[in-house]
Order: sequence, then C-alpha cells, then structure tokens
Amino acid sequence: MTNLIDIQNQIAILQKQAEEIKAQEFNKTVQEIKAKMAAFGITVADLDGGKARPRKAAGKSGSTAPVKYRGPNGETWSGRGLMPRWLAALVAQGQSKESFAV
Repeated sequence: MTNLIDIQNQIAILQKQAEEIKAQEFNKTVQEIKAKMAAFGITVADLDGGKARPRKAAGKSGSTAPVKYRGPNGETWSGRGLMPRWLAALVAQGQSKESFAV
C-alpha cells in the first residue's frame, strides 16, 4: 500500500520531468506555430481576444440612413425611430410632417 508521502514524492518527480520536457520542446513548438501562422497568413493581431478573424457586430451595417425630413433650422431626421422633438412640436402646432419631407 502506498502512503501519502510516497504519492507526494512521485508527484514532485513527475512535475520536474514535465518541466524538463516542456523546456526541451518549447523552441520546437514555437517554430511550428510560426510556420503555421506564416502558412495561413495569421498575425499576432488576429490572435488578440481569442478570435481567429475579427467580425463585424451583427445588425450594424456601418452606413447611416438617408435624410427624409429637414426642419426650418436645418435639423434632420431619417424617419426611423421616435419622431424628434423639433418635428413633434411643429406637428403639434398643426403643420404636417410631409411638409418637411426632403
């Protein structure tokens, strides 16, 4: 039967062996990684954040909607979302929204 001290000694010996193997294989592994990065065109920036390739955020097209309405003081609105205050105030005064259409 093996006791606790024997097991801890075995663990220490195995950890030392693992560190020696790691040191021996480190340079070889780095060279293999560099070769694969070169073959696939991977840069260090590609590895940042754990993503292989950066992706655009879903739902964002990057372009803005065209202006559909222009106010008397140059305010603009695309017609999307809530009606802006400047247009809501003018509509409340009795003007039509279509009269500000571009």
